Amino acid sequence: MKKVVLFIVLLSLLVVPAFAQEELPEFIQHSDCEVDLTGQTVTVYHFGDISGSYAFITQPLLAGLADAAAYFNARGGICGATIVQDNRDTGGDLAQTQAAYDAYSSLDPKPDVIVLYASGDAELLRDQLAEDEIPAFISAGSVAGLYGEDGATPGWIYATNPLYADQIGSFCAYVGANPEQYPDPVIGYISWPGAFGSSAFTPETMAYCAEQGVSMLETPEYFLPTATDISGNVLNLVDAGANILYTNSLASGPFMIAKTVVDLGLEEDVQLAGVNWALDTSVGLLSRTALGSDGLPAVNGIVGSLPFLWWSERAEPGIALINEQAAANERSLSTQNIAYLLGWATVDTYVEMYIQTVNRVGSLDAVDGAAIQETIESMVYSPLGFYEMNFADGVRAVNGNRMATMMFLNATGDGVATSGDDAMKVDLPDGTQAFIPVLVPLTEFAPAPDLRPGGADVPAS
Repeated sequence: MKKVVLFIVLLSLLVVPAFAQEELPEFIQHSDCEVDLTGQTVTVYHFGDISGSYAFITQPLLAGLADAAAYFNARGGICGATIVQDNRDTGGDLAQTQAAYDAYSSLDPKPDVIVLYASGDAELLRDQLAEDEIPAFISAGSVAGLYGEDGATPGWIYATNPLYADQIGSFCAYVGANPEQYPDPVIGYISWPGAFGSSAFTPETMAYCAEQGVSMLETPEYFLPTATDISGNVLNLVDAGANILYTNSLASGPFMIAKTVVDLGLEEDVQLAGVNWALDTSVGLLSRTALGSDGLPAVNGIVGSLPFLWWSERAEPGIALINEQAAANERSLSTQNIAYLLGWATVDTYVEMYIQTVNRVGSLDAVDGAAIQETIESMVYSPLGFYEMNFADGVRAVNGNRMATMMFLNATGDGVATSGDDAMKVDLPDGTQAFIPVLVPLTEFAPAPDLRPGGADVPAS
């Protein structure tokens, strides 16, 4: 029986703020501190697009990092050390990404570890990070960024979500296992151009999907994040036989595709699907201005990956904590998204990672990138219980995944809306009304297929 995950947490009036605690809750189990780091600092260095196309995602990341750092600092920090942030906005410009990296890598001492935002940044900096021996975390997973152009050379970048190629494999496996729902499935790939947008469209993913009984059209369609009319792109795919449109875009990308499908009268003919970011809060909120024939936002029913716990799974202690802290810090509707969760998971990871590393090398001064990498590749850890990190044996991406669909909360707050008439709506300052996204898991967590070039699940040619 499908479990309906209600996104009630988005309504601050339904959440009770938490009271400050002096101790960490019991469910957070860090290694014991063998070295007192009181009076020292550990810096989370991070940089990327905060003001461009990714802003809907990255600005909540900053909030999550800030709230998590404050929370852990109030409860001892990292063995007494204070967690601080240092970041730069690149605006999505790779030249600015390079400039930011040059500034950080020239510091003395240089960072032990950094956090990146986008696949393009990872691909740009992959070789430089390895040469400088600086490991990096990222919530994006292109094959080239993590494993190089050959797909077989693990680098110094570690992804906290499954490879995008593996995510579309999970989707095809789901579609192939449900032929009554998806008869004769044909995927038309439509996305943004560039490293992120194109990362799930590969020969390996096409072969794997075909093995699941799912065809992928050989010609993808790409549109810029600034595009205002993509009807030609959609019609090219539908006219070629696509009855599923899969996107590796975020925020305005899935919204534009859904709006176009509605505008063209194709709602009954086309299933929308996408990467985990396609199920983000930002997608549901942006879609409030484009409603389908049922009166619900156009993205209602989009299917995608959900490779971590979600806001409303409040029986999980980590999610309960996030609910409490977001309310206590008065975080807005739009801030409560994927990236805010990942900000918290990142800080919790830093705490455990530095404890283990300092215990091994003897002091914070003795920690460097090589020591951090050794820890990353030896520890098995689940930050706040959201997902499991295990980067042993050359693995560079978390691979646990599940499928889910985005729907919208009903007016009574106890299920999903069947139309705009019975949906919960919240008046916003701009005069529009927000519909509250509801994520409905369709499968349990399971390993995503390995669809790197030469990966274990790539069909033999």
